[in-house]
Amino acid sequence: MLPAAGFCAETAAAHPGKHPAHWTYSGVTGPAKWASVDEKFGTCAMGQTQSPIDIRTTDVQSAALPAISFDYKPAPLKIIDNGHTVQVNIAPGSSITVGDKRYELLQFHFHKPSEERVNGKAYPLVAHLVHKSEDGKLAVVAVLMDKGARLPLIQAVFDNLPKAKEQEASVAGIGIDLNALLPDNRAYYSFTGSLTTPPCSEGVSWFVLKTPVQVSAEQIARFGHVYAMNARPVQPLNGRVIQVSQ
Repeated sequence: MLPAAGFCAETAAAHPGKHPAHWTYSGVTGPAKWASVDEKFGTCAMGQTQSPIDIRTTDVQSAALPAISFDYKPAPLKIIDNGHTVQVNIAPGSSITVGDKRYELLQFHFHKPSEERVNGKAYPLVAHLVHKSEDGKLAVVAVLMDKGARLPLIQAVFDNLPKAKEQEASVAGIGIDLNALLPDNRAYYSFTGSLTTPPCSEGVSWFVLKTPVQVSAEQIARFGHVYAMNARPVQPLNGRVIQVSQ
């Protein structure tokens, strides 16, 4: 996830297409060096609740967690390649509610392979749906994507990839309904984490849906032509508890 998008996508949530310093996913500006790219990125190295993580299902705690209530409305397709991922910015009006807390959907974006792992396994793709509450707290719903059947919603996005980076493009006549991205089974893993991109800010609520959706090999390859790899390595749990909804 990018900052408030993952500064990547999470950061991009608040500031589409903008990133404060040049960081990458490899080499001297890659994840192991993010903290040295900019003094504002120190949490990437010093933080204690960093994301992504490896979810070991034998270690998770079953809990009576509230169901995530999804209230997603059809929205026009507004897409941007922010230099770190492909991101779709969502018009106001879509949200999730978890317990008594409501989070407005800001944007969603992709990572290849999935940043979060389950029992050490990474999926070919993941979509991070970035939300923000009225009091400024971030919540990310992660939808894991496995190879299988073609997913029409993803096709609509990938068929309209921007030709230029850092310029939002509004695609006339095409709308998206994010309900089509969600699996029927909405059970989830829950933990406290961070943005998965600089500045790696902590205090992010993560909801990783247990059931992956299917995307085709062609769709995976299509994203891979733009970003062959844009996933941060998994980070230490440092004693965090991962809960799973019943």
